[in-house]
Amino acid sequence: MCVAALLTVSMPGGHADAEDYPARPVRIIVPFGPGGPADVVARQIGSILQQDLGQPFVVENRTGAGGVIGTLEVAKAPADGYTLLMMSNTQTANESLVPQRKYELMRDLMPVASLNTSDLVIVVHPAVPARTLQEFIALAKAEPGKLNYASSGQGTPYHMAGELFKAMAGINIVHVPYRNSGEARSGVIGGQVPMMIDAVPAMAPNVAENQVRALATTGKTRSAVLPNVPTVVEAGVSGYEATIWLGLMAPAGTPKPIVDKLNMAVNAAVRRPEVEKLWAEQGAVPMTMTPEAFDKFLRADILKWADVVRRLDKNE
Repeated sequence: MCVAALLTVSMPGGHADAEDYPARPVRIIVPFGPGGPADVVARQIGSILQQDLGQPFVVENRTGAGGVIGTLEVAKAPADGYTLLMMSNTQTANESLVPQRKYELMRDLMPVASLNTSDLVIVVHPAVPARTLQEFIALAKAEPGKLNYASSGQGTPYHMAGELFKAMAGINIVHVPYRNSGEARSGVIGGQVPMMIDAVPAMAPNVAENQVRALATTGKTRSAVLPNVPTVVEAGVSGYEATIWLGLMAPAGTPKPIVDKLNMAVNAAVRRPEVEKLWAEQGAVPMTMTPEAFDKFLRADILKWADVVRRLDKNE
């Protein structure tokens, strides 16, 4: 069978093949607020896909319920390749953290492509009397339940990284969920909340301007963006690691030739030298997988965060 025949798929309103896809604008739904890593990367990748595939890739923010609202919108969308979900660890954590959601990630959506991964950074407002992570832990242990930490919402990577940190450091600090990353960041910078775990690319400028104090980064090795900041492990919490990763999914049933075409286009985009250089400057590393490999990655991540949620439930 020829390649053209293999690419032929049934499309709403008639027949078309993946070679003709996309024939109209594609929506990328970002279930998080403007200015966060997912929003920024969606716009970067959307711009490249528009150049390479010849149609606009329009980013739309659909915030609320810790990413559930935007994810549900994509899960209910036609499976034609014209609605995509920009997703992260939030969606895999929500599988166990939000049992009342009206979709199942691996049933109602399908993997398209992974994008990148980046470390997080633990920061405090400059007024907090802790200059190191161990000093912050000591402060939290001296006043259990009195210190708060901000996140962009229940189930986000920042929330889950915070809960993992609480468990492994043996401290009791209270989660304060905001509607999005920008608001949470403003809360810490403004001194309404003393601590936050945020993405390095998003928070590094605030660290440089001394609006917050960086105590530790969350990866296996030090961040190239914040080389003078120790990792959490170096700072004394053995075995701790938490990152944020981003990827794209589509409604379940989207024709495989279209998924494969998108996967190839996305992988080519993130391998561009200018993209790798830009992301390196922001503390992010490209992550390329086939749809099948991304499927396995997602299922493993769902299990990882389910274990953290079980610890959460036991402590409540």
